Amino acid sequence: MAAYLYNNDNDPTTNDGYSTSFYAKYMFYENKAQTGGAAVKAGTGMFPGTIDNELRVKDAFKTFWMNVPVTIPFFDNKLSWDLMPGASITVHNNESKTTGWAFTYSTRVAWYPFNPNASLVGEVFGSAGATGTIPEYKIGLRWEPSQYAVFAFTYGQEFAGTQGAGFEIGVMLFTPPFACLGGCGIPKKQL
Repeated sequence: MAAYLYNNDNDPTTNDGYSTSFYAKYMFYENKAQTGGAAVKAGTGMFPGTIDNELRVKDAFKTFWMNVPVTIPFFDNKLSWDLMPGASITVHNNESKTTGWAFTYSTRVAWYPFNPNASLVGEVFGSAGATGTIPEYKIGLRWEPSQYAVFAFTYGQEFAGTQGAGFEIGVMLFTPPFACLGGCGIPKKQL
């Protein structure tokens, strides 16, 4: 589950809305060092930068999506490159009650200059199609004290527009695997 809070008018006393996303992930490949791999994710609700501003809060659960995250490590794990191509479908996405498809994309580079827990991160993401968005970028700092927690402080903006996220504080907390196809704790296919 992921949750997103919005403050579009920069007034902390107003509630500009929120949205959530529920998804499942299956990792089908992981390298021996556990620093790279590939998975399939699918869910409902969307990451804010990949869905139209109006749909983010009002109709996030009318959007269903799937993507394939791939992580490739470089330079003895000092650099990590993530690619996440995907697709989404939003049902009844406007007043005419039509269904809209979109190709979603995200790519992120993380540089770990000192240790594997702290990185400088740059990301580009968006979607193209009937429910497409203006591409956005995000840059910032990320701290990963364990495999179950990630904290980030970033700045994001649209490439051509004013609806980007601005400054964000991100917290991601993960549970240990508990519903594993083929059993938990069994190593993934390795090349």
